Amino acid sequence: MKIILTADVSGLGESGDIVEVKDGYARNYLLPRNLAIVATKGAQKQVETIRRVQENRRVRNLEHAHELKQQLQNLDAVTLTAKVSSQGKLFGSITSGDVVAAVRKAGGPNLDKRSVSLRGHIKSLGKHVVDVQLHPDVTVNVNVQVTGEQ
Repeated sequence: MKIILTADVSGLGESGDIVEVKDGYARNYLLPRNLAIVATKGAQKQVETIRRVQENRRVRNLEHAHELKQQLQNLDAVTLTAKVSSQGKLFGSITSGDVVAAVRKAGGPNLDKRSVSLRGHIKSLGKHVVDVQLHPDVTVNVNVQVTGEQ
């Protein structure tokens, strides 16, 4: 079955690629999760729209990635505020989306949450190191301070 990927699927392709997969894989996994659409003539026109949107999100090139790395390294303090119990434990954990919002709030660049890699679950207050992969060749460590509110 020919399908058009609407999101990056590891081992298969990137968003906007037209690929041939087995019927069951497409029907039972890719299509229900909105990772792909069936390739029709009308859908192929949508491929260009999908690629344009992805290009806006994606870091353009290595130079741009180095600029973003410099901006992230120049950030003073990236702080996250999370709800805590009276014993000082977090309710839930900090997600990569929370980190992206905190970086943006601290004056940093707009990042894609899929580029943020947490080193394990962040379930405690304090300072944590988060990896951000801006480009396959450029990775930066960001220090995140988690504070609590009741």
